[in-house]
Amino acid sequence: MASSTSLKTICEGCNKPFDSILGYNRHIRSTHNPACHAIFEEAQAYLPGQSSTSTPSSPVSEPELMVDPSGDAFGDYDQYQDTEWVPQTNSPEQPPTSPQSTPNELEEEAEAYLCEHGWEPPAANDSDEEDTDVLSPAFQGDDTIISSNPPSPIDMISGDNDRTRGHRNFTGEHTASDDADKSSNEEYLDKLQAEDNQFFPFRTEMDWLVANWAKCRGPSSTSFTELLAIPGVIDKLGLSYRSANELNTIIDKKLPSRPAFHCQEVVVDGEVYELYFRNIMECVEALYSDPDLAAYMKFSPEKHYFELQFEGEETRAYHDMYTGNWWWSRQEYLDAVAPGGTLIPIIISSDKTQITVFRNKSAYPVYMTIGNIPKEIRRKPSMRAYVLLGYLPTSRLETITNKSARRHMLANLFHACLGHITEPLKDAAEMGVVLASGDGMRRRTHPIFAAYIGDYPEQVLVTCSTTGRCPKCVIRRKDIGKDTTAREMKDLNAALTALAALDDGEAAFVDACKEAGIKPIFHPFWECLPLSNVYLAITPDMLHQLYQGVFKHLKRWVIDAYGPGKLTRVRDGISSLSRVTGVEHNQMSSILLGLIVDLPLPGYNAATRQKLIRAVESMLDFLYLAQYPVHSEKTLDLLEAALDRFHANKDVFVTLGIREHFQIPKLHSLNHYIESIRLLGTFDNFNTEYTERLHIDLAKDAYRATNRKDEYPQMTTWLERKEAILRHGQFVRWRQENEEADDGGGQNDGQTNREVPVLAASAHVSAFFSDRFLDKRVLQMAKHPSVRKVPLEKLQDVHGATFFLPALARFTAQLRDPSLSGQRLEDAAHDVDLSSVTRVATYHRVKYSRVDPLRRDSTIVDSLHIQPARRDKRRRLIPGRFDTALVQASLNASLADGLKGYRIAQVRLVFTLTPGMMKRVFNGIPRSDWPTHMAYVCWFTAFGCPDPDSSLYSVSRCETDGGYIASVVDVRLIERSVHLFPRFGRVAPRAWTSSNVLEKCKSFYLNSYSDRHMYKLLRRLSNT
Repeated sequence: MASSTSLKTICEGCNKPFDSILGYNRHIRSTHNPACHAIFEEAQAYLPGQSSTSTPSSPVSEPELMVDPSGDAFGDYDQYQDTEWVPQTNSPEQPPTSPQSTPNELEEEAEAYLCEHGWEPPAANDSDEEDTDVLSPAFQGDDTIISSNPPSPIDMISGDNDRTRGHRNFTGEHTASDDADKSSNEEYLDKLQAEDNQFFPFRTEMDWLVANWAKCRGPSSTSFTELLAIPGVIDKLGLSYRSANELNTIIDKKLPSRPAFHCQEVVVDGEVYELYFRNIMECVEALYSDPDLAAYMKFSPEKHYFELQFEGEETRAYHDMYTGNWWWSRQEYLDAVAPGGTLIPIIISSDKTQITVFRNKSAYPVYMTIGNIPKEIRRKPSMRAYVLLGYLPTSRLETITNKSARRHMLANLFHACLGHITEPLKDAAEMGVVLASGDGMRRRTHPIFAAYIGDYPEQVLVTCSTTGRCPKCVIRRKDIGKDTTAREMKDLNAALTALAALDDGEAAFVDACKEAGIKPIFHPFWECLPLSNVYLAITPDMLHQLYQGVFKHLKRWVIDAYGPGKLTRVRDGISSLSRVTGVEHNQMSSILLGLIVDLPLPGYNAATRQKLIRAVESMLDFLYLAQYPVHSEKTLDLLEAALDRFHANKDVFVTLGIREHFQIPKLHSLNHYIESIRLLGTFDNFNTEYTERLHIDLAKDAYRATNRKDEYPQMTTWLERKEAILRHGQFVRWRQENEEADDGGGQNDGQTNREVPVLAASAHVSAFFSDRFLDKRVLQMAKHPSVRKVPLEKLQDVHGATFFLPALARFTAQLRDPSLSGQRLEDAAHDVDLSSVTRVATYHRVKYSRVDPLRRDSTIVDSLHIQPARRDKRRRLIPGRFDTALVQASLNASLADGLKGYRIAQVRLVFTLTPGMMKRVFNGIPRSDWPTHMAYVCWFTAFGCPDPDSSLYSVSRCETDGGYIASVVDVRLIERSVHLFPRFGRVAPRAWTSSNVLEKCKSFYLNSYSDRHMYKLLRRLSNT
């Protein structure tokens, strides 16, 4: 093994010092010293699938990046068209299995085969049942798990049912320095050279607030200057600037700068293009040291185990990137060769976007974030957890007439630019860089390229693959979309070897790349990035692969099966829509199955219709399961089973004459979802939906701030100034909080106070997992009622509460004695005195909020509408709306009872009684048992067995003489709103509308796919 002194790595075999990890690796790999070579053999066990041969280094960048004008100096590639060459491999496409193998045996053999071929960390042979983690020898011994980095409010602490296993002793080790550690805000204060004025360089708080508004929320520079030119504005506000230019001067000269943009000229075929970029290491440091992110940062990999309620078996959990196997395996290798390093996973994303509507202007931004930041923070644009790395050239190179040469030229241009941007990562990953996090702790960090977020064209471009093939695995084109058989991952070593053949001449290089299954690209950007594997870095893309990919195809196939005119059970239908977005496809996925579940398939028998329903149901199951924020081994099995069911039934589209084959790369990409979850965490870590949202702030808004001429220098300057103002805002908040703490006698540790909760050790883990996995929701009621006084005689006409008083009497009697039921309950209800109840206060909405598991802030995610009919300003009648809900059937019901403890009900009235009424009605009942809000609900039948094809539950109205069977329940028993599909039959009656269908239709299907929370909750209740 190796020891580390300062930044030098010393070989323990020969005591020779090395300046970098790469030099040390080359030494132990090529040495003839048995002791040194033994260290190499031992270290290889901790990093499966990495290259054991060195790769040629890229030449030092010159002032101009030269891209060969003919593509890459090897002709026009007409003889190497994308459709002609097939990746060759000497390995079999799948692990050999015996004909008698069971599905479980096949799964085990496939997993063993993949591990054997080195893309997943090997399982440890540990006889201890309590700890089966893969640990380097330095970590063997004590079973106590120690997190070496300072505990943050979100650290996973071992509890009764949830356990965390993290790297021990060395990971995230604090690096000593001559100076006392300073937080990033304290370092900012030193750079600012501020006076006692906490708003410096602005004179007053008003001066600062106006500047902040002008740069973050305000109008154009011209409009702002005209505003300041109004007589008296500057004097009355006490501003230190008289125009937008003077404000810009203050920002540029007096505020510490964020990572600055640089311009690099790129010469292609004699034409000069400009690459605007930032130093990637400065961007890494900016994110790593952000004071607002300090409380949430993770510095070491962890393995999380938890036991779901009502299920006795412990299972491993995958959610954030630090819970995946990729970080764990890289950390073990790093600890083996240079203990004490902290890994910074680099996540890069790129996507070309239109920034104008009519001028056809586009931008090609490249974004970056780090995996140390939890996913809940990364996906919030307001937290600024992504940083813009640069703008790539957007030229289409139309001067190159040969299409094949142009494609290869564009690929070379992309890799040349991205290689220039990522160049600093090479030395930083090898030697390590000492960085201070937002709390001032200094660690030796190793930024390593870990993941690339992009749609399918970007994935093909990044991996130098061929369009129509998989960018991750070796599979023949004719086998794409055929089944879920595991294929061998692409060999990074083979690709690097082919790229190294460039020194052997043009023909040898092209032939070697063809043999390795990659395009002959001149130095891809990932060629020399240490500890990185570009094929593992390609992440699933929920937006483009599922919603805009597989589901888009599935919707089109269903429309073709039934005919465009059949799926009109919703307004305007779904077949007439064009240019459908991902959001709209998400909405369609929630209703597609309900539209066809009882619709006959014209011209085909019942068996064909059943297979069609099962194909749709299985793909929807996969779609919703894939979006879980936390996955366990059990949910991964469900994900695999759903995909297997789809492939077992997809041939129905061939039977219907809709498809001839399923050679769709996006369909094949679903085969890699499970392995990606185990490696890098769940998909909300890498969804392109989040990065596309960044286009608004970092590309389109920046373009609108320019004069549309030579826009990129203006865009980058605008972004730099805005980021400088935002960073200064963090600093101002910190100084204000420090002063408040000093005035109150408190202390501040240098971090910005974000009100991050510090939970008790036993409560934190269970709350964290239950909030993330179950997506818990909290009931919220308005402080004041919608209508304060509604007489009882109006309740039947306005709310349809036909049996209000008898239902309230039964509720009160059961509240006094919960054991009552049947005739005994009816007898007790007769003795309840309700003479004092003459009116009620009603509420027209019941809201449910979701609490963020990290920041603990809440967002309204669901609501029930209990709105009687009314007239608008033009006296037009607006029908009433009384939503349906999932309600606990009794006070003692719980999740442990499964669906037996729940019923569907229509909420007709939510009300409260006055304090005086409650004293008389609930006389003799402990005040702690008094309900605050009550609801009058009309029941549907209990749940039976689901439909065998669609897995939907059927319910119908519970009718009695004079109306529906109804009860009064505590509002706290209402779990959430639900969506019901009317059972249309062969033809949907034209008289049915959204306002009367609950009255006219008597039988319904419960929509399991109304949203992700409903899907998870119903699946959980069904399996209990």
